[in-house]
Amino acid sequence: MNYLDDFKKLLIIKRYSYSTIKSYTNALKVFFTKISNKNPENINLSDIEQFINKMVIDDNISQAYQKVLVGAIKIYFNELLRKNYKLNYLYPDRPEKKLPVVLDKSEIQILLNSIQNLKHKAILSLIYSAGLRLSEVIEIKLTDIDSKRMLIKIVQGKGKKDRYVMLAEKLLVLLREYYKEYKPKEYLFEGQKGGKYSARSVQAIFKEALRKSNIKKKASVHTLRHSFATHLLESGTDIRIIQQLLGHNSIKTTQIYTQLSSSKISEIKSPLEYIEFI
Repeated sequence: MNYLDDFKKLLIIKRYSYSTIKSYTNALKVFFTKISNKNPENINLSDIEQFINKMVIDDNISQAYQKVLVGAIKIYFNELLRKNYKLNYLYPDRPEKKLPVVLDKSEIQILLNSIQNLKHKAILSLIYSAGLRLSEVIEIKLTDIDSKRMLIKIVQGKGKKDRYVMLAEKLLVLLREYYKEYKPKEYLFEGQKGGKYSARSVQAIFKEALRKSNIKKKASVHTLRHSFATHLLESGTDIRIIQQLLGHNSIKTTQIYTQLSSSKISEIKSPLEYIEFI
């Protein structure tokens, strides 16, 4: 489909991240699949509105996916076809207040110990150890590991910002063992034919580890990042330091972890404790 190729080229020129390009391209593909009987040049504002309405009501899509759909459609029609459609009203007005899934420390331990493959264990351990996004861990190069300063440089993370995260002693030991066995050349984690490891492979590793650990929570690779932040908060780490480690622009984004932290909640006594059962 030529429109997808042109769309991808535009996003690359605009320097969107790999994951955003993939998400937006897939979203646009869904849109044109649903409106397959119309030439893109003939699609009007009403068609787009009906599509979003159908996806929200019939397909019950999440607010996050709705934002992706509207964003992709907006870029395609306004920046590629120069239509100048006013589409901002199609974004959801009320943010979802779903709390992310978090694994406790014992679950993290079971999960990581269930992995026998050294590379697989190193990948998931790194994500949890430094609270990384999946898109960030597969971009890390050997030169980004600073074992003298015990830091890892995250180059051009979300928002095109560089930042440093901690390099844990246990992780360094694990990475050295991994390096001796696999001998990567450029990227820290590489595929069988070289080049960076695929995001899909990391997701498959996590899914298999979750299955072997018999953990029933609806967790994903990103759950390791949520768990990292929550566990730091529970151990008393200042929330602004956590914000910096996660690479969040706003402290408001980081504050969701105050709702996930169980340390303070578990200290509160329920009124039921003062009731004597007969």
